[in-house]
Amino acid sequence: MNIVLFMVDQLSAKWLEGGSAMACPTPNLDRLRRAGTTFINAYASNPVCCAARATLATGLTSRGHGVLQNGYRLNPELPTVMRTLQGAGWQTGAFGKLHFEPHYGGFYSDFHQYGFDVVHNTEDPRGGEWLDWVEREHPEHYESALATVWPSSIPAFSAYGAQKTDLAKRIREIRETFVWGTADYPNGTAQYYVLPFPEELSQTAWISGHALRFIAGADRNRSFYAHLSYVQPHGPSCPPAEYMERIVPSLIPEPVAPEWTDDPLAPQCFLNDGFRGDIAAWRDRRHFYLADVAHLDHQLGLVLDALEEAGLWEETVLFFLSDHGDLLYDHGFFGKAERHYDACVRIPLIVAGGGVRQGQTCDALVQHEDIVPTVLEVAGLPHPQLPDQGPHKSKAAVPGLPGKSLLPWCRGVRVPNWRDAVYIESYNNTDSRTPLNWARTIRTDDWRYTFYPGGAGEQLFYHADDVDETRNLAGERGHAETRRALRDRLLEEVVLQDFPHPPRDFIAMGIH
Repeated sequence: MNIVLFMVDQLSAKWLEGGSAMACPTPNLDRLRRAGTTFINAYASNPVCCAARATLATGLTSRGHGVLQNGYRLNPELPTVMRTLQGAGWQTGAFGKLHFEPHYGGFYSDFHQYGFDVVHNTEDPRGGEWLDWVEREHPEHYESALATVWPSSIPAFSAYGAQKTDLAKRIREIRETFVWGTADYPNGTAQYYVLPFPEELSQTAWISGHALRFIAGADRNRSFYAHLSYVQPHGPSCPPAEYMERIVPSLIPEPVAPEWTDDPLAPQCFLNDGFRGDIAAWRDRRHFYLADVAHLDHQLGLVLDALEEAGLWEETVLFFLSDHGDLLYDHGFFGKAERHYDACVRIPLIVAGGGVRQGQTCDALVQHEDIVPTVLEVAGLPHPQLPDQGPHKSKAAVPGLPGKSLLPWCRGVRVPNWRDAVYIESYNNTDSRTPLNWARTIRTDDWRYTFYPGGAGEQLFYHADDVDETRNLAGERGHAETRRALRDRLLEEVVLQDFPHPPRDFIAMGIH
């Protein structure tokens, strides 16, 4: 059996449903849904890039692997699913964004140490292998590629590459005069624009090209794990022009209004972070974002075609998912982090391929921690157990991972005693220095309760009749008992984030 993890960045499940789905046709995602199981209640446990990706690599909670927020480095000494597969003889390849190390650390990290045989890496800032490839192979488009580099403040740009070139200065000069609008889409800005060079030079196409070559060249006598991870639709949105034409602007749904502005229990951090940018530009912003989604859908089709043409589809399980969502002006915000609304925390998850029931929808509550156990079961490899070599050995094995395999659900088997809630947490985002936005959330089938410490706010929403989360019930007397029950459940989940024991320097159970 082979495994392909097809991962996109900052895509909510919401933007593949309802009005957005009508505005943005995704024929290959539809094809994947028909071929597999769609999980409609999948959640990011910590909705920022580094933390989510560390969980997807290790299967651990944020406190388990220690990557609490962006800016942390995932310790390569921790066990990863890739290294487990590699140790069992699998061929492992990573293509695109990994974000196991902070972007401010540079552009040439050694990701092989996490368990990959082959790595072709490119991340949000654009520096590194992709940018160097454009300069070397397509120099006529190099200045346009530099214009797309938005975080030129990263120190590595000031002494870039072997020649220690001050690329930061050149990038700033190019961006000062760069024209983002086009004749067909004059409203383009540095935050959303039509790709200023051919589609085949895009990061998205570059990632797919390397992945497809890996799949085509894999030894058919050994299983392979292909980790495809795209930068888009994370902003800045930069779709090729032909994909802008696939979107129907009139069908793009309007943002959910910011209900919290008159709410006495609204989180304090919302007051400092609301109404970012020009909210009047929501339709343009969503148009460009959805065009990026359409471009990614095309890449998915290329991968599906390659697997089918090579006769590998029945021998492969493919996961389609994202690290977290994007609010896209819902409730007056864009982005993710501590605003735990549906568009931020609920992610797309489809599992398809060999042995997976086709055309199935599953409503079980699942989370990022479930992906590694599922991959291990697909691979037929044992789940890790914590060492138990102390003087008081337990009769029961202690699990090494907090999540559960989704494979039974994928095969149409209902799992008894499945969780009835998911836990979601946030720490500091990129511009906060206070724990007042350390959101903690419990999400059940019908309810979402979120607590902010220091009296900084509470939210309680009843999803059964308020899907858009527009009425905060946390302060209503009639819902006091529900609030208390969910708060008690939240406390339990907060405590259990440290179980199983974090593996850092862990030797054996019972040793003091």
